[in-house]
Amino acid sequence: MSLKNEAQSAFQNTKSFYREYVSGMNRERIGKEFHADSERLKQLYKEATGEDKEEALGRKLPVHIKIMRLVNSLAKRLNPTRRLIFAMSVLGFILHHFTSGLVADLLLPLSFAGLLMILMVELLEKSDVMREIDLARQIQMSLLPPTEMTKDTMEIYSFANTANEVGGDYVDMIETDGGTYVVIADVSGKGLTAALYMVRMQALVHLLIEKNSPSPRELFLELNNYVKSGVKDKTFVTACAAFFPNDKPYFLYARAGHNPPIYFNKEQDTIFELRSNGFALGMTNHDQLEEQLVEKKYRFESGDSVLFYTDGLTEARNDRGEEYGVQRLESIMDIYGSLHAKTVVKKVQASLESFIGTEKPADDITFTCIHRP
Repeated sequence: MSLKNEAQSAFQNTKSFYREYVSGMNRERIGKEFHADSERLKQLYKEATGEDKEEALGRKLPVHIKIMRLVNSLAKRLNPTRRLIFAMSVLGFILHHFTSGLVADLLLPLSFAGLLMILMVELLEKSDVMREIDLARQIQMSLLPPTEMTKDTMEIYSFANTANEVGGDYVDMIETDGGTYVVIADVSGKGLTAALYMVRMQALVHLLIEKNSPSPRELFLELNNYVKSGVKDKTFVTACAAFFPNDKPYFLYARAGHNPPIYFNKEQDTIFELRSNGFALGMTNHDQLEEQLVEKKYRFESGDSVLFYTDGLTEARNDRGEEYGVQRLESIMDIYGSLHAKTVVKKVQASLESFIGTEKPADDITFTCIHRP
């Protein structure tokens, strides 16, 4: 019979627990997360107390009013049952200092247990919400087109990274009998709200293209009617769209307030931005957009490339607060624009990663390259 070394087993279990508990606790990450949490608490304090508004009016709030407003703001975030437990726990902590004997001995642990219970339940609910958001992320990612698409006369390669679990950037490649549409868009805001708008945009784009095969300008005019349908809705969408006809040495292009793509022309061995007029979708009515929105036609022959991107790429910052900027993109396109679309995207990705280092992007980053071999 073999005997199990219980002491060794206990040591290993303790060691394993310790490793899991301290996982990810490095100095740099703790510093950044502590700073982010501190800023969030400051924002909560200012919103709850209304200190900025009072100071603007030349009034100074008493300390007890600030505390009451802060506690009230926190309590409103709880459901009625937890709000009651929270109030009783806070009251218990206060009464503990004014009582003695058995009552005082019981108030402190009961109050602590009440707050601990609220904390644990809130953490469990947050965990459930994160699982739902993870599922939403999987669904959103499944709706995006493949990273790479290759045709006889065209190569398309894309990169997408969300700042949060889900994002509001949208990129799509849609093949039709007449040619290929490339659409890139950026919904105002970030997070779940922007992601839901992105999914809505994708459905509308596919519906309109399959139904009418519109030009890029016609596509945006139709989309604007849907985005602007809600009077109280303040969301807007910047976008670029291009249509590449099959076996034709050109493409049609329209821009709705989005970052101008960078075009590389092999014959002239030069780059330039594809600028054209047009408001962002949802910012104005149909008639005004129709008057401003311009569709252009560009040559697209062997060796030419076009890079579409969202502002999250050029506005990405390093640890010194510097922006990545458009110039770095233009330099990459100037050097590598005649190469395959995948090569260009990988060069941009490597350049961006080297620039931002360990900094986490503050916005969604999406870019795609179209190349004619």
